[in-house]
Amino acid sequence: MVTTAVMGAGSWGTAFSIVVADAGNEVRLWGRREELCEAINRTHENPDYLPGIRLPETVIASHDEAEILRDAQVVVLAVPSQQLRENLTRWTPMLRDDAVLVSLMKGVELGTHKRMTEVIAEITGAGPERIAVVTGPNLAKEIARREPAASVVACEDPGVAEFLQRWCHTESFRPYTNTDVIGSELSGATKNVIALAVGVCDGLGYGDNSKASVITRGLAETTRLGVRMGADPMTFAGLAGLGDLVATCSSPLSRNRTFGQKLGEGMSAAQVAEQTRQVAEGAKSCTSIAELASLHGVDMPIVEHVRTLVNDEMTPDELVAALISREAKPEIR
Repeated sequence: MVTTAVMGAGSWGTAFSIVVADAGNEVRLWGRREELCEAINRTHENPDYLPGIRLPETVIASHDEAEILRDAQVVVLAVPSQQLRENLTRWTPMLRDDAVLVSLMKGVELGTHKRMTEVIAEITGAGPERIAVVTGPNLAKEIARREPAASVVACEDPGVAEFLQRWCHTESFRPYTNTDVIGSELSGATKNVIALAVGVCDGLGYGDNSKASVITRGLAETTRLGVRMGADPMTFAGLAGLGDLVATCSSPLSRNRTFGQKLGEGMSAAQVAEQTRQVAEGAKSCTSIAELASLHGVDMPIVEHVRTLVNDEMTPDELVAALISREAKPEIR
């Protein structure tokens, strides 16, 4: 049994708490709002994010950060990516010196263009052998319902990756290991932006040809950036890359796809954000990923056009027209 702290009681943090508890571990779940933590402990479900899905008895929620983090061997970080730096700065003095830090977040920090594991390393001083990523086709509601799914545990230290694989392996959740942290993280962050573009196609009433084109070209863009940054190109063909991209772009459970669909239907980004309780990471990360691509000299037209759409610099129809009218290049993908 591994004492585990899950920092973030949103849909994915709560769903992953179920996975880790099902794997036989003690799980403490931190929530930003005390009333939500009280409801979780009283009803054994998360009424705000996963209503009707019962949590294991071994999942205990609290708003007290010190209580949640006390002696935790593994700390799972499941807050919105743009809020990580502020939260982790506060939490770092409470961490065990040998705690393994696991990121569930899928974003790139605005301003610094850092991946989440880079932010974790900067703030905590932890080495790469203590920092890992869990990513893949992880739609929270399906995971919480214990529907069969596979994911990737990525850590530069293969021994730690294997330890974490055992830590979260259940009858319905199959983790695979990978040492390519860069590729795994970039895949998870960029697929949110591509899902926004696919949602725009849905909102405009386009069919499967359009959406398949966006998904395929989006994967090509992500791979270009990842390889330029030192990632293994094979990562983008696996669960962390193609698997996560397909799930996020095709499911009505996807927050990012839904966000894009509402943009395609004519709502502004501000209107969609006001209407939606949960965070669509792609709406934030499109800017940082576009800037990251520019810094590395990588062409990512879908990401760049989503950025302009989210910032109200073009309409959905203009986005599609701009992508289709781009100069053709002798590239086969």
